[in-house]
Amino acid sequence: MCKIWDLGTNFFIREEDVKHQRNRAETCLQHIAELNPYVDVMSSSLGLDDSTDLSFLKQYQCVILTETKISLRKKINKFCHSQQPPIKFISSEVHGICAYLFCDFGDEFEVMDTTGEEAKDIFISNITQSNPGQVTCFENRPHNLESGQFVAFREVHGMTSLNGSRHQITVISPYSFSIGDTSNMEPYQHGGIALQIKMSKTFSFETLEKQLENPTYLTADLSKIEAPLNIHTAMLALDYFQEKYNRLPNIGCLQDAEEMQKLAVSVSEMLQSKPLIDDNLVKWLSWTARGLLAPLAATVGGIASQEILKAVTGKFSPLQQWLFLDAVDIIHSLKNANRDEFLPRGDRYDALRACIGDSNCKKIHNLNVFMIGCGAIGCEMLKNFALLGAGSDKGLITITDPDLIEKSNLNRQFLFRPHHIQKPKSYTAASATLTINPELKIDSRLDKVSPATENLYDDEFYTRQDVVVTALDNVEARRYIDSRCLSNLRPLLDSGTMGTKGHTETILPQLTESYNSYRDPPDEEIPFCTLKSFPATIEHTIQWARDKFESLYTHKPSLYNKFWQTHLSAQGVLQSIQCGESLEGCFHVVKLLSCKPRNWTQCVALARHKFEKYFNHKAKQLLHSFPLDTQLKDGSLFWQSPKRPPTPVYFDPKDPLHLSFIVSAAKLFAEVNSISITEKDFSMEVIVKITSEMKIDEFTPSNKIVETDETARKPEQNSVSSEDERIAAVQLQRAIADGHANKSDLQLTALSFEKDDDSNEHINFITAASNLRANMYNIEPADRFKTKRIAGKIIPAIATATAAVSGLVALEMIKVVGGHPFEAYKNCFFNLAIPMFVLTEAAEVKRTRIRNGITFTIWDRWTIYGKEDFTLLDFINAVKEQYGIEPTMVIQGVKMLYVPVMPGHAKRLKLTMHKLVKPGASKKYVDLTVSFAPEKDEEEDLPGPPVRYFFSQESN
Repeated sequence: MCKIWDLGTNFFIREEDVKHQRNRAETCLQHIAELNPYVDVMSSSLGLDDSTDLSFLKQYQCVILTETKISLRKKINKFCHSQQPPIKFISSEVHGICAYLFCDFGDEFEVMDTTGEEAKDIFISNITQSNPGQVTCFENRPHNLESGQFVAFREVHGMTSLNGSRHQITVISPYSFSIGDTSNMEPYQHGGIALQIKMSKTFSFETLEKQLENPTYLTADLSKIEAPLNIHTAMLALDYFQEKYNRLPNIGCLQDAEEMQKLAVSVSEMLQSKPLIDDNLVKWLSWTARGLLAPLAATVGGIASQEILKAVTGKFSPLQQWLFLDAVDIIHSLKNANRDEFLPRGDRYDALRACIGDSNCKKIHNLNVFMIGCGAIGCEMLKNFALLGAGSDKGLITITDPDLIEKSNLNRQFLFRPHHIQKPKSYTAASATLTINPELKIDSRLDKVSPATENLYDDEFYTRQDVVVTALDNVEARRYIDSRCLSNLRPLLDSGTMGTKGHTETILPQLTESYNSYRDPPDEEIPFCTLKSFPATIEHTIQWARDKFESLYTHKPSLYNKFWQTHLSAQGVLQSIQCGESLEGCFHVVKLLSCKPRNWTQCVALARHKFEKYFNHKAKQLLHSFPLDTQLKDGSLFWQSPKRPPTPVYFDPKDPLHLSFIVSAAKLFAEVNSISITEKDFSMEVIVKITSEMKIDEFTPSNKIVETDETARKPEQNSVSSEDERIAAVQLQRAIADGHANKSDLQLTALSFEKDDDSNEHINFITAASNLRANMYNIEPADRFKTKRIAGKIIPAIATATAAVSGLVALEMIKVVGGHPFEAYKNCFFNLAIPMFVLTEAAEVKRTRIRNGITFTIWDRWTIYGKEDFTLLDFINAVKEQYGIEPTMVIQGVKMLYVPVMPGHAKRLKLTMHKLVKPGASKKYVDLTVSFAPEKDEEEDLPGPPVRYFFSQESN
């Protein structure tokens, strides 16, 4: 039945459920069912014990146990393992500061895809006739394969017997691998693609009975190699304590802790590896076993849920067979705590209090937290905050997110329901969180945290925060938040997920490096010439289609509107052109006006012309510029892998793909031009009739140079000739004469790409355009779902990973509250698909030496207080006097205030700081970078820590 402390461990149980003594399963059932109407959820409150007939389990593919005695666990596991096929078995327990997860999927469990990573095309530059044959890839495209994997070949010229065949590979280098005997094959000529073949793998599991004595486990923290067996020993001792006394050890009871120590000795002797006993761990597990850390449960729950998905789908590598986790670092500050600290007070925080003590609970309740982002991770964070009671007393949780809830959010953002769609995320998340814990105080906002909102989120705001938490989906926002936390000496807890992968990072003033201390390698850009003329993969055609959408329906209409807002009338623009005046963008705007559709028929006609231009004339022009037999200077063919020769596409209104492009493009043209349409307008009969009556221009080759240099950038704007300007004048004159240049004609609707609205034709257009281009270049097309993912740059999110990272972050937040030493904090990286789970110490802050024993870190800031007549020379002298070093350069951002070698800079020494630098909006100070002369063995001046200059003493 629901008990009072369930309110601090279960976010679906409410106070009235406790008051009316409702069953936990039945109480949670309706809330779980709400999450997804397509999933049937049932509950049962029947007892389950050693005497239960287990035959009812045969109806299930997977059985998951929590909160069960070890004897029942063994019995159920034995039953599941013995079935044909075996019932997948998962067991997980969280007690106090320790948790474990155990999986048994039977003697033979086949996995079809061990990693979930998408196979990439590997473009081949050479294959040798030898034994073994050596395959070489292009130098700028490493293959990323591993020895033992299989590849399949296609489009190989010369050595054609390889096409369609599979070969196991041995890696030679990042750009080459061997495949077996090719000595009797025809000589390789050119081209060819190797594709990694995903091979199934069979995993074997032992029963729980066997694994208890000799566990196979994943080591999470490599700095504590012995930890898994220590946790296993302690948890098993706890199991035997429950079996012996039919209860858990009492909170803070020394007698029970001593009994646990004796049981741990017995367990250690039983285990094959005979681990040393961690007395401290056993003691604290005994003291805290009745309690529960909700964030630890969230982490284990997320990982366990991923294992359940593996069990029923055969996708991703299963856990073999144990994962042990502990939060022993959290009790670092409690070693001398009084037992009364942990005893229940009869409120919702008793389970937490049993783990971290009442003093730390109160600190959490008085916490000021600033969380940026209320998406998948943000929702999970708020659930943890609610269970912990963060900000429920004298504290406050401030959250902000400018986004609205989309339908696609609902599968991973559990605070939202279908009726919340198009409502603000932050307001909705705050309201939902308060239903979990009404005691919380939440200030929800819609602001984007950026330089533009520094008047709202100023230094004073950050100084009020005890901890800042990011729940963001992009790097730049993280970098900005990190810089603000660094500037204001605030702890930052960062996390992120991408599919089954996740990371957490703890950033602490004076102790750790910051997020900006490291930079990931930039994403590889697709070369402009590849996108424009030489696509080789479906990603290239999707990006091209996305660019076309932006150009046709966003960029050009926006420029059009901006031009006519500046030049208010067509007549006035015509007069300017006739007077010889050159107006920026005029030619392109007038061109848009002259071909502006005014009814549905013209929208279809415009779409049909685009089809001909993109998929027929473009191919013919390329083949005109580079015939199939074109050779390079070295005698090799121009058209060889990765360059694919195009084939012109000829329009067929009965082809569903052709029709899809015309309909979606025409609908978007209609929307841009404010033309109303009905469902009858885009029927196949109407489209066929319109397109069949159109006159299509024949292809005329041009001598336009086709860019082939992969390093070339996209040109900013095509140059406009005097002939173009003359044509623009004629077209504009004609539009005015025809009455097609009225005020309403000078306004278009610029569309903003939206991937989540299935009715808006955006993804339909991109899918059709991309697949037509793929057909043109003989590239495997992509379905709408894959196209949407790539075009929308959707970072895959899954609820299992978000639950895990949010739990890990909340555990770190408890440590921050407790003021723990550096060694207690952990960063984490995991990939639940492999599975891999790595905990590491936070990155210790580096200390930079200037000279004479003077050092600083990224967290240090020197401060100078000035006055009204304070000159630059006064500032330099003040730095020298206070910090013992004379500045050689003074810089503000990118502005050089004082560089002695620069002409005229010596005169600046007499100028006041008021004249030289200006504080930002509502700021009383300015941050300057000061450099110092190096020691003898250094060549360049060394920058010191930021120097914050206050314009008056009163600013102190």
